[in-house]
Amino acid sequence: MDTIDDLDTLLAVYPEEPARGALDKVVNRITPAYARWLAASRFCILSTVGPEGTDASPRGDDGPVAEVLDPTALALPDWRGNNRIDSLRNIVRDGRIAVLFMVRGTQNVVRVNGTARLTADAAMTARFERDGRQPRSVIVVSVKEVYFQCAKAVMRAALWDGTDDSGKVPTAGAFKRELDAAFDADAYDAEYGRHAARILW
Repeated sequence: MDTIDDLDTLLAVYPEEPARGALDKVVNRITPAYARWLAASRFCILSTVGPEGTDASPRGDDGPVAEVLDPTALALPDWRGNNRIDSLRNIVRDGRIAVLFMVRGTQNVVRVNGTARLTADAAMTARFERDGRQPRSVIVVSVKEVYFQCAKAVMRAALWDGTDDSGKVPTAGAFKRELDAAFDADAYDAEYGRHAARILW
């Protein structure tokens, strides 16, 4: 298999210039229209980079997954997870960040690129308090680029057509049983939803 490993070879495969609209749509701040989009987004993919490599982490909430602080900054609370803190380690060591925001039912995706810092400031974590619980930390993103992504990927995947493919893939319990044949995957899968509901925040 041939490998494309230099820019000249890459540009020979992709000789066309990018469409003017693909470049002109990029803004360096959160405009009112993008603020409305972010207010409706309950799910995003947070991408970071660090000495060990890259990391992409799903983030979700039952309301806006991120809060717009001003046109150049947004905040993502770090709610309870598996405590690996891969993304947070990366942010502390290398602030570069990219976030992909999705809204259920729409074929567009919004991308935010910039740099991030992490804070456990009491006033900031308190902004996200719910039922007496606060995130341990908050990711504050300094926005450098904002733009909507071409809808073709979501259209090709028919992501929102209502199809349920969950029966075609292994469960979390099955992944664990693959590593340990004695693991009770069925019991794990049956209980996980109730377990997770108790510790979502």
